[in-house]
Amino acid sequence: MEEKDFEFHHYLDHIPPNVEFHEHPFYEIFFFLSGNVNYIIEGRTYQLRPGDILLTSSRDIHRPVITPGKPYERYVIWMEDDFFARFQDWGDDLSACFNDTARKKYQLIRPDSHLLARLKQHGAYMAQIKAEQHFGSRTLLYACLLEFLVYLNRAYFDTPDSIRHDITENEKINQIVAYINDNLTENLSLDHLASTFYISKYYLSNQFKQYTGLTLYQFIMKKRLTVARNMLRTGVPVTDACMRCGFNDYSNFLKAFKREFGHNPSDYIKHLQ
Repeated sequence: MEEKDFEFHHYLDHIPPNVEFHEHPFYEIFFFLSGNVNYIIEGRTYQLRPGDILLTSSRDIHRPVITPGKPYERYVIWMEDDFFARFQDWGDDLSACFNDTARKKYQLIRPDSHLLARLKQHGAYMAQIKAEQHFGSRTLLYACLLEFLVYLNRAYFDTPDSIRHDITENEKINQIVAYINDNLTENLSLDHLASTFYISKYYLSNQFKQYTGLTLYQFIMKKRLTVARNMLRTGVPVTDACMRCGFNDYSNFLKAFKREFGHNPSDYIKHLQ
């Protein structure tokens, strides 16, 4: 993020971009407007319809898979991790939808026609404000975003469970992903996980790659590095972040961090200041 607090973007691609698996050090709202897109988040694949919205946090590994044939259009909103804390005394908690998705591990919103119209209206207005750049534009963006978040939460809590039919998932892989997320400092070898979940190593390797899009090793490494990066952003010392995320070799941690984020940890911290 280049802006403070939040950023709003409107993207339109006629040639589908190839987006690798990635994660952000902030909240993301992905508002899908058109295209042929399946979106993979932490082992679940969401088959998107125009108007669908996905929520991801700073720990979620995700990637859109875009098929040619239609323009790929979306609104994307990024918000710093402490964004919502600034509005705690204003009324209801606007981070409620993000908190609930983190608990349920289910990140799709499919607004009804009334709320979808409102959300699209706010998205178009934010795009207009950003393009005009008049006096007070940033203030208007703040105001419009807060109103957008109110309707987003309403849409989230009104979304019926029936839309789960548009998700491809495997319950055993979901359990393994959850176990990895909760046990990053523990032994997460293929042998250990296969034994813990009473499945063959071949089946685990094959199914894990099929549903997450990453090998078991790639997923664990990316997850550990993501959590370590988030710790650095909160002021945790580099050596502590290394150990608390399951890296037993400091030099390997430094090399892996630079490969993933383009900077070694100390330079990354300097960029934050």
